[in-house]
Amino acid sequence: MSNISEQAIIEEGAIIGENVTIAPFCHVSAKAIIGDGCILEQGACIYGKTTLGKNNHIFSYAVIGSIPQDLKYNGEDVELIMGDNNTVREFTLFNPGTKGGGGKTIIGSHNLFMAYVHLGHDVIIGNHCIFANAATLAGHVEVGNHAVIGGMTPVHQFVHIGDYAMIAGASALSQDVPPYCMAEGNRAMVRGLNLTGLRRQIERSEIDALKAAYRDLFESGQPLKEIAAKILDDKPNHYVQNLCEFILKTKRGIPFERKNI
Repeated sequence: MSNISEQAIIEEGAIIGENVTIAPFCHVSAKAIIGDGCILEQGACIYGKTTLGKNNHIFSYAVIGSIPQDLKYNGEDVELIMGDNNTVREFTLFNPGTKGGGGKTIIGSHNLFMAYVHLGHDVIIGNHCIFANAATLAGHVEVGNHAVIGGMTPVHQFVHIGDYAMIAGASALSQDVPPYCMAEGNRAMVRGLNLTGLRRQIERSEIDALKAAYRDLFESGQPLKEIAAKILDDKPNHYVQNLCEFILKTKRGIPFERKNI
């Protein structure tokens, strides 16, 4: 049985799952779907065509699904889809997609969004990520799994951030960060591997292979994509392959300090 306050506004048509808690002064739109076990704390707002999976905890004054902050938006049918077991803290703002970006903002599962985090339109987020206070993602940004974005860090539109990447706090990121790497600075530059994050999840031998690949890629002074292609020819392990394929596909480029040849 759900626990819904009489002081909450639930528009007709909204679908509310089992064992949902909705506190006073929340607002849930007619097109919203709230999955089983979700908790909406006081003043949380779920707008538009927004789907929340199971067991998401939305804290006070979070705004999920409010129309895109994009001047081209003209009332199109767009949506925001969130997975399961996410924690969304106070004063966050998540926008749905736009027609130009496919119409969907997609958020995975088991993520932590700290206070004042902003996700722009058409953003795609993986699983098990952490976004520290006031991290702000512009439209069309894509983030892989197990990524960490530091507090007060803005991310430029269309940037891709790979699996297990870490962006330090108060950085400003305008280019892609490959998986397993750490970037920091204004403008942010790749500084090395995210060894702390890797050691929690990946075997020592796999990390050693990534270290060797990183040295070849970023410290040899050779063209980055040429080295990535050569490494792939040797049929490396899954993690090195993921790193090299990301580099070959990047459109915004990789921010790192070039060595003199």
